[in-house]
Amino acid sequence: MYYATTYRAPVGELTLASDGENLLGLWMEGQKYFGGALGELYPSGDLAIFAQTNAWLDRYFAGERPTPHELPLAPVGTPFRQAVWTLLCEVPYGQVRSYGGLANQLAEQQGGPMSSQAVGGAVGHNPISIIIPCHRVVGSNGSLTGYAGGIEKKRQLLAHEGADLGRLFVPKQGTAL
Repeated sequence: MYYATTYRAPVGELTLASDGENLLGLWMEGQKYFGGALGELYPSGDLAIFAQTNAWLDRYFAGERPTPHELPLAPVGTPFRQAVWTLLCEVPYGQVRSYGGLANQLAEQQGGPMSSQAVGGAVGHNPISIIIPCHRVVGSNGSLTGYAGGIEKKRQLLAHEGADLGRLFVPKQGTAL
């Protein structure tokens, strides 16, 4: 059985999902792949993991720098996606990495070539947004592309973290990349 609750954040309402002990999901309102492969979620706001996650999010949005490793995370995904999500957890607060850079890093770890498109697919299917910081991944030219929560929310999160948006290409709303 999977449980859910909501959290009101500066980027809108977030839905949290848990198996009762671990955080399995954190999705923004209207996010692509909302709910992932979990199926039905039953409302329950009184789980310890939700209190821990709420405290983590409170600290994050207050400008502190909590790390993903502070929470028991258990995102559901293939071994490849798990490897990509593990790399995302290592991207420092306020910094960005490119899809290609992550692909190169993963290729070094696994001893073979890696596609940046495959990495992008795994990043896009990250079920624990914000905490597993997929918003910190940009295109090779510094463009803010490919965020399941929307480019504007990606920009907001990076600005909140103090990322140098002047060095990144931020498309105007409605501009295709």
